[in-house]
Amino acid sequence: MPELPEVETSRRGIEPYLVGQNIQYAVVRNARLRWPVSEQILTLSDQPVRSVQRRAKYLLIELDGGWIIVHLGMSGSLRMLREDTEAGKHDHVDLVMSNGMILRYTDPRRFGAWLWCEDLATSNVLAHLGPEPLGEAFNGNYLYEKSRNKRTLIKPWLMDNTLVVGVGNIYASESLFTAKILPDRQANSLSQAEAELLVATIKAVLLRSIEQGGTTLRDFLQSDGKPGYFAQELQVYGRAGEPCRVCGTLLESAKHGQRSTFFCRGCQH
Repeated sequence: MPELPEVETSRRGIEPYLVGQNIQYAVVRNARLRWPVSEQILTLSDQPVRSVQRRAKYLLIELDGGWIIVHLGMSGSLRMLREDTEAGKHDHVDLVMSNGMILRYTDPRRFGAWLWCEDLATSNVLAHLGPEPLGEAFNGNYLYEKSRNKRTLIKPWLMDNTLVVGVGNIYASESLFTAKILPDRQANSLSQAEAELLVATIKAVLLRSIEQGGTTLRDFLQSDGKPGYFAQELQVYGRAGEPCRVCGTLLESAKHGQRSTFFCRGCQH
């Protein structure tokens, strides 16, 4: 599943081709995604794009009369292509732009979404999201206070979007390793100092991944068709049974909240 750095990489990739251009019309080949493609998108005509933003894993395309909200789901990707590029089996939505380009949405599993909203403040899908991990509201004091009465395991707790958005499976494992915190501890065991360190680590891991283009996942392609490069630097994720690059201990994996977690008992405590 594309995580926050992949979505931010997509945002940065498509933004220069959309902002300042007009959406001439939309082509929807299959409206049956996670939710049906909104009717307002089907009838778009000559709409200027004002901005391309991101909230959690949602891409927000600002038009004069409202917002297109895009979620990539499990296997979705966005690419900028020439208008005459032939569509494939899993190419479900195109936005045809005034500059001769199209924004094409590809999604083999069709778990993504294309929704319309006149006012983001009234959007049901955005209403209950926690703070952005790279924003000032996500800080050590915030995380420590939120952890006080939580007996949930730290790893799935970090992945709760009501706590903080966008810390997905890969980046939660990597951040906990870098902060030297075992993922199977209870959240309320965090000290103030550990909360401060964990927040700083999450920010650093996400920023580094964004700058390097996100992780290479089978279903993810950047808007220019090139895979991301951060996977080359993953310390623990997907490496169970291999030696830790720091201490040499064999890395382990476990299921936490039905998701695979990777960690090192030599480095993490």
